[in-house]
Amino acid sequence: MRMRKKKNLDTRLANCAPVLVSDPEQHKGQWRALFGNTNPLHLEIGCGKGRFIIETARRNPDINYLAIEREEGALIMATEKAMELSLPTLQFLDVDAAGLTDIFADGEIDRIYLNFSDPWPPKKRHKRRLTHTRQLNTYKKVLAPGGELWFKTDNTDLYLATQRYLAEA
Repeated sequence: MRMRKKKNLDTRLANCAPVLVSDPEQHKGQWRALFGNTNPLHLEIGCGKGRFIIETARRNPDINYLAIEREEGALIMATEKAMELSLPTLQFLDVDAAGLTDIFADGEIDRIYLNFSDPWPPKKRHKRRLTHTRQLNTYKKVLAPGGELWFKTDNTDLYLATQRYLAEA
């Protein structure tokens, strides 16, 4: 289901600038400096309205969190909530996950979360899945040695396909 267009989106996003990284490529290899500490760096890809990442950041102030969302309607809801709670270890990115190696150095991320990602059911679109072999190989590059990929889904077909993709990667 497509999200309704949000009113005054540009103005609202501008108001959320303190939690929205506008130039992610400039932070490649230096994300911890953005937070001003050396804490572990966790990334959620496809954060949606931000419920998971906001609550996780609230409960774990000793970890730096980045959240990616390319749907601006969802992103604005997440950033506005984060602004209300004033979470210094949480930042959002309006980017596509396909370009992770453009914004993260090899081994820079300690954990990646994929929570209830779009299953892209038509077979011709399976390559768009966040768990596709090609994307998993990208995660391997940006994950630190011993880094973790946490995957949750309620879609049986995506789960079974991901098992195959993991074996291939």
